[in-house]
Amino acid sequence: MGLNFSEYESKWQKKWAEAKAFQAETTSAKPKYYALDMFPYPSGSGLHIGHMASYTPGDIVSRYKRVNGFNVLHPMGYDAFGLPAEQYAIQTGIHPAITTDKAIASFRKTLQSFGFSFDWSREISTCEPKYYKWTQFIFLKLYERGLAYQKEVPVNWCPALKTVLANDEVIDGKSERGGHPVIRVPMKQWMLKITDYAERLLNDLDKVDWPERTKEAQRNWIGKSEGARITFKIEGESETFEVFTTRPDTLFGVTFMVMAPEHPLVKKITSQPQHAAVEDYVLATSRKSEVDRKATTDKTGVFTGAHALHPITGEKIEIWIADYVLTDYGTGAIMAVPGHDARDFEFAKKFNLPVKRVLSPAASGGGEGGDELPFEGEGTLVNSDFLNGLSKAEAIKKMLSHLESKKLGIREVQYKLRDWLFSRQRYWGEPFPIVNFPKAGQLGVPVNELPVMLPEVADYEPSDSGEAPLAKIADWVNYAGKPGFGEGEQGRRETDTMPGAAGSSWYFLRYIDPNNDKAPFSPDAEKYWMPVDLYVGGPEHTVGHLLYSRFWMKVLFDVGLVTHDEPFKKLAHQGMILGPDGQKMSKSRGNVISPEEIAKTHGADSIRTFISFMGPLDTDKPWSPTGIDGVKRFLDRVGRLVVTDDGQYVATKDALPPATEKLLHKTIKKVTEDIESMSFNTAIAAMMILVNDLYKAECRSELALKPLTQILAPFAPHLAEELWEKLGGTGLCSLAPWPKYDSTLCADDTVTIGVQVNGKMRGTIELGVTASEEEALAAAKEVSTVAAVLAGKNPDKVIYKAGKILNLIVK
Repeated sequence: MGLNFSEYESKWQKKWAEAKAFQAETTSAKPKYYALDMFPYPSGSGLHIGHMASYTPGDIVSRYKRVNGFNVLHPMGYDAFGLPAEQYAIQTGIHPAITTDKAIASFRKTLQSFGFSFDWSREISTCEPKYYKWTQFIFLKLYERGLAYQKEVPVNWCPALKTVLANDEVIDGKSERGGHPVIRVPMKQWMLKITDYAERLLNDLDKVDWPERTKEAQRNWIGKSEGARITFKIEGESETFEVFTTRPDTLFGVTFMVMAPEHPLVKKITSQPQHAAVEDYVLATSRKSEVDRKATTDKTGVFTGAHALHPITGEKIEIWIADYVLTDYGTGAIMAVPGHDARDFEFAKKFNLPVKRVLSPAASGGGEGGDELPFEGEGTLVNSDFLNGLSKAEAIKKMLSHLESKKLGIREVQYKLRDWLFSRQRYWGEPFPIVNFPKAGQLGVPVNELPVMLPEVADYEPSDSGEAPLAKIADWVNYAGKPGFGEGEQGRRETDTMPGAAGSSWYFLRYIDPNNDKAPFSPDAEKYWMPVDLYVGGPEHTVGHLLYSRFWMKVLFDVGLVTHDEPFKKLAHQGMILGPDGQKMSKSRGNVISPEEIAKTHGADSIRTFISFMGPLDTDKPWSPTGIDGVKRFLDRVGRLVVTDDGQYVATKDALPPATEKLLHKTIKKVTEDIESMSFNTAIAAMMILVNDLYKAECRSELALKPLTQILAPFAPHLAEELWEKLGGTGLCSLAPWPKYDSTLCADDTVTIGVQVNGKMRGTIELGVTASEEEALAAAKEVSTVAAVLAGKNPDKVIYKAGKILNLIVK
């Protein structure tokens, strides 16, 4: 019999495990390489083809770096806390830990069956007490530095799920899980002060090798703005309110104010005739998610009946409420300049509010559409008192000075980034290591009491009012004070739990020292392994996980626990694997591809290699049944160069034909460079060309087959190991030093250059790389299009650089 993938794949997986082939050395004189994949959430539905697309690139690079002399850390774990397991527990009564452990076992089995070279001795799960002990420890560090606090804030509350949802868990006003209505309500929540790090998070993007689109998305999310905070008085009231604007130069163009419906002054300033309308509008807004409010194009609002006073002119300005203004963006109120802002203009037109021009394009040389309002281009100030005739920059500077001198406003830098809402009214999450005492106040538990264990509960449902399930466990909630910690008092534990993003914000640090029970990681391990050299994962985590991880790393740097303040040196995003119909895979479309089913017929190596061959790493690619058939045929052809289908060993010890030897070295060079640049599809294409040449030349020499096997190994490791063994290779192919190429053999003997006549391209010729000018001219005259222009004459001048250019000058 020939080679049977169903036999040799399991064979080599067992041998790798027995040899502990992929375990990273704790300390080593070798240079380190830390390759990390975004770890999965262990759901009961198992791994899908998208996971394979995510984990294959990092494994290729890890295998390549390992055989190039690096001490490689390539770990795997599970982002195991979260809502899906809890909802399943509510429905079935089965503890989330049980379903999570079952899912993890299934994931581990699948990952191992695909030959990923993970260091399984470092496997972690964020829901294990020995892990979340240190998540709680890091939270205490945040708390000690004043970066964790409680505040009443508007949240996305799902009555059906009885929990707070993050913005990305709400779609069109409904929960992503279950499609239940979501409303906005104020609740006391734990917050993390990520805004204190906004400037560093922005500036330090210049330190990392990330896709530019990802860095730009983070810059936009952080959203730095320079402007003024201006104070407005309210007619007949003692209170004032503030707005932030990047365009203080347009202050004379303000014709109305808009507050968020939740603004704390709305109830107080609303006039009696407007009370019912305002109350109805506030209630309607509470049923909309923040995402829906930001996305809406239909402008709605209600007049409060109150007026603000213009800070300079004293003019009365109506105060409205509208759902497009959010209370936790800026100050929760805006000054509307409808003459020069499209959104304000639409609102003004709908509610018949005044519009003023304070910018004139004509005075600055005119501009397209400048006579129409709204005008949002550059212009000169008009109808603006002491600003008239000034440019935008000049007017901003003068207005800022005026506001500060009159104590009407201050210069300010603001960010769109808001503090991280860090509470969940759920069971399946990390308990907060906080106790509230009547006299001693709110205290972080002593480190020697960590972890604060998640207790058993009778049921997993929060109360209708939103109190978390842990609140029902009296003997857990009630805490007896002790010397130095609430002595003589009865304390109460925090009953909310942390969000799923807590454990994933530092897991890359736990991998470097996963069994340490004295600290989250040792200083020596951190200094050696960090930062992560290559991080692979989807772009959907750009402004969530990737931003949160950077924030936690910077806090840990400031605390002195780490020596680097950026966690991920290089980031790569894999494209999405689409269904064969070109659509995103989903059960409802019936286009989901199961990697385990494909592996039964084609083998794990075929899937790994096909994923790599489908196209550039970062592009979305449709699954092609015929495409994977072709890749399997390619791997089968490689195998038959060594062993025929009837089991005969046919490799030889013959010398290589010169042309084949040259192509072999060029292929090694190409694959080496392509793995370094993560251009996997072109690396495989180069190997396909080499295999075709070997068949054409009837060459089965071990001198070609051994290095071919080695450069194929990162993509198809099981087949490579089987061939390496049969070819008499020493040890494991997965650990054999990467083949070297001879650069002299990689050089081309001939080169194609263009022929120009009087600077105009007329054709191409193929020459030896060191051909003389006479040889180049003779070859050019044989090109019909060149000969036609020369018309039998010799050129008056020849400009020739060997291997680069030939330009014939004819007068």
